[in-house]
Amino acid sequence: MEAVPARARVYIACVVTAALLCLLPQPGTHTTWWAVVLLAGLYAGCERVARSRFVGISHPAGTFYPVLLAGAFLLPAPAAALVAVPGALLSQVGQRPVALRRVWRAAQLVLGVWAAARTHRLLGGPEAVAAGDVPYALGPAGAAVLAFCLVLALLDGGILAVAERVPVRRAWRGLVARSLAPIAVHGLAGLMMAVLWRSPYGPVAALLVLLPMCVSWWAFAQYHREHAAHQATIRALVQAVDIKDGYTRGHSERVGQASMMIARELGMADERVEVLRFAGILHDVGKLGVPTRLLRKDGPLTPEERRVIELHPEYGHEMVRGIGFLGEARAAVLHHHERLDGSGYPYGLVGRQIPESARVVAVADAFDAMTSTRSYSRARPVAVALAELERCAGSQFDPVMVAALVDAVGRTGWHPAVTADDDETRPPRVPPPGAHLSGRPGAHR
Repeated sequence: MEAVPARARVYIACVVTAALLCLLPQPGTHTTWWAVVLLAGLYAGCERVARSRFVGISHPAGTFYPVLLAGAFLLPAPAAALVAVPGALLSQVGQRPVALRRVWRAAQLVLGVWAAARTHRLLGGPEAVAAGDVPYALGPAGAAVLAFCLVLALLDGGILAVAERVPVRRAWRGLVARSLAPIAVHGLAGLMMAVLWRSPYGPVAALLVLLPMCVSWWAFAQYHREHAAHQATIRALVQAVDIKDGYTRGHSERVGQASMMIARELGMADERVEVLRFAGILHDVGKLGVPTRLLRKDGPLTPEERRVIELHPEYGHEMVRGIGFLGEARAAVLHHHERLDGSGYPYGLVGRQIPESARVVAVADAFDAMTSTRSYSRARPVAVALAELERCAGSQFDPVMVAALVDAVGRTGWHPAVTADDDETRPPRVPPPGAHLSGRPGAHR
């Protein structure tokens, strides 16, 4: 989002204006400013630590919501919302435009905290916190957490719909469900902070609640480091394939992107979408087991050489079988050359015998093959490639997957990171085995 569309800037400006109005003091309310300063400093410090090299959290979930929600339970709404501003404006941002992203995050948190504080006060939460009546305080606190979560989800979905033209229904799908549980845990910690703050032990005791949260931060950071290691493993495998078979440079990443588009169009959960992206990226990793002389052979392939190359799905499956985080991506690596009519390989599976992940990758693979420039053919227009996929749907490809790709490309277009291979840097090649045998030009690489 380096080049922010004008409509997105207008949306952000409206959100910032609403946030500024929320910061206006309310007549007749008493604000303990030293508490505002203490909580704001604590939140800003925790944000910096969360994104330090020691903890290493750069994900939005790393925001230290307990401090913000404790402020919502302790302070009037404008003062509670003000707690979020310094930490958000000083936070580390990994993408440009940095200033706009910081302002957006600050406005988002201001509105969320303000809504939580107002909800908490309307339900009589401050009185329960001051009395130390934890069971009674749970109701208002839970409603405040829900309000906070709903506001953040509403604004996140809005920016997706406006800036990236994601359909409204998809933009908000699952946002609340994914964030409610972790924010509820943060809300419980914030409530404990608020109760201890109002107790005879004072703010010092409230800070003790942060200790278990620090442990959870560390565990969260370990998860993200593990995820980064997974990504590095996949990048290394793909780079090895590209070095060995430069003919398909960038093909793996584009197939991963198309697989992800299909999965999202089908409404799959984010975790499964990520697995199918991995499947698309790694579908040709078995080429590492094929002799380089066959992959780079200039002339026609003999039947024996073709059979050797057709073993690459099995080679790939053996290579990734022990990588646990890939899940069903392993089945896609093995079966992405199967066809619905049973004429594919390596096992000649028919229809629903082919795993769903493999049916997704098969469509993505063929689509990129047709829309990329090859030494033996020029790239086809996207519309022509989609029409060819529709023609082969039901015999070679799953019609559901084809329809999902057609709908996704029709709505968002096809903008791969690598658009074509460089013809001048490669020797002439004949079509890979199967391309001239299918009777469906371009539908099978």
